[in-house]
Amino acid sequence: MFRNGEKEIQKAKGHWGENNDYGKKRQSPTEHGSKQNSGNRNRPIMTVTYLFVAIFLGMMLYICQYFIVHRQELLNNSYNGRQQLFMSKNQRGKIYARGGEVLAQSDIGDNGSEVREYPYGNMFAHAVGYATHGRAGVEALGNYYLIQSNAPLEEKATMKAVGAKYHGDNIYTTLDVKMQEVAYKAMGAYKGAILVSETSTGKILAMVSKPDFDPNEIEGIWDSLVTDKESGILLNRTTQGMYPPGSTFKIITALEYIRENPETYQDYHFQCSGSYTDGTDRINCYHGQNHGDEDFTKAFAKSCNAAFAHIGLQLDKGKFHNTLEGLLFNKELPLHILYNKSRIQIGRDSTNGEMMQAAIGQGTTGMSPIHLNMITNAIANGGYVMKPYLIERVENTAGTVIKQFTPSGKTDLMTKQEADILKELMHSVVEEGTASRLKGLSYTAAGKTGSAEYSEVKEESHAWFTGFAPAQEPEISVTVIIEGAGSGGEYAVPVAKRIFDAYFGVS
Repeated sequence: MFRNGEKEIQKAKGHWGENNDYGKKRQSPTEHGSKQNSGNRNRPIMTVTYLFVAIFLGMMLYICQYFIVHRQELLNNSYNGRQQLFMSKNQRGKIYARGGEVLAQSDIGDNGSEVREYPYGNMFAHAVGYATHGRAGVEALGNYYLIQSNAPLEEKATMKAVGAKYHGDNIYTTLDVKMQEVAYKAMGAYKGAILVSETSTGKILAMVSKPDFDPNEIEGIWDSLVTDKESGILLNRTTQGMYPPGSTFKIITALEYIRENPETYQDYHFQCSGSYTDGTDRINCYHGQNHGDEDFTKAFAKSCNAAFAHIGLQLDKGKFHNTLEGLLFNKELPLHILYNKSRIQIGRDSTNGEMMQAAIGQGTTGMSPIHLNMITNAIANGGYVMKPYLIERVENTAGTVIKQFTPSGKTDLMTKQEADILKELMHSVVEEGTASRLKGLSYTAAGKTGSAEYSEVKEESHAWFTGFAPAQEPEISVTVIIEGAGSGGEYAVPVAKRIFDAYFGVS
């Protein structure tokens, strides 16, 4: 009996398992493997999911960062509806010169619409620009601030109570009315461009481009301006003009020669007979002038084409190409205003004729006045240049500063030693060379003239000058181009002198 009972108990243990909990189902090997395989299959899916989440978060972060960095560009876009919203609520702010003179302001017409007024008319046409049919100049640069209002709350409450627009924020520029007027009058009836800047800061004191227009009449004359393909009145020649630099480019050729011959450049000698020939290529000095025996300084001061054509053939093409890139040729300039890149094609495949032409600033070389002015500032500053700028600060109607702009974008274009050598060479141009009209004044000056041929008629040339004063402790730089005038020494230098005289108070 007991034996049968023990057998029943042992049978039960064998069926349920002595260590198994009652009611717990044993997992078969097949089921366990199936779950492991399922986990393995899910792992790639989760990896891809996490990857897409990371990409999405990265895109969101980039969009937010882009919006913060480029908020002005986005708001200024004509397709941005927020711009129209601001303009419907706020009256466009004023633009002032550095001395507080009003350069642009808005008045409310009889029909309630805003009318933009420019008290100085043509004089600041390209610098201040216009705000009708698009925008240009400071009107474009500062649009983000001009259409917004940070007026005090009590003022806004008063304006809202009478149903008037809020006053937009005001812009104070770096432009100097006195310097602008002198430069504008000095250009006279000629076409061309003048740029005056503070060497140490990059502040633009005067910006003149001719031919010009009256921005007060832009609405009525717009169609005639855009259809005029000959004069290019709307073109701001200081930043968008592309000219052969002529002999002003010898500054750059001289720099390259000094870099390749740092110990022996002063030993250079050349016998000028009025021209230089290499095979079938011939370079003439201006009006065939014979400069005789020259050292490096005299060749630069007298602006001898023959000597510099000879120097051009001695330069290493690859190194010259690198120097040009370092001076921002064929590259973007640190500018927010609309401009054209300066261009030059020099490489290992350049022919002797192309090297000779390039060395004297001719051939396919094209340069803007503002780029030349930046290189001039670098020489004046001991090798570095600050980013040129036009807006000094933004204020609300109560005079509270909303945004302050300071010198920035320092760029090293050359070493201090190289800049000092070029400074002395440019001073020699005044003391014993083609810019002698700046010699013997109450201030000292340094510069380089240029007479750039631009057509098949050899007698036709643009007149260039770029330089700074005082020569040893420079304060301002002046770059002048007068289209089709002739010699830089005869036409551009007197214009620069009037500007220097005005700055230093010489009557």
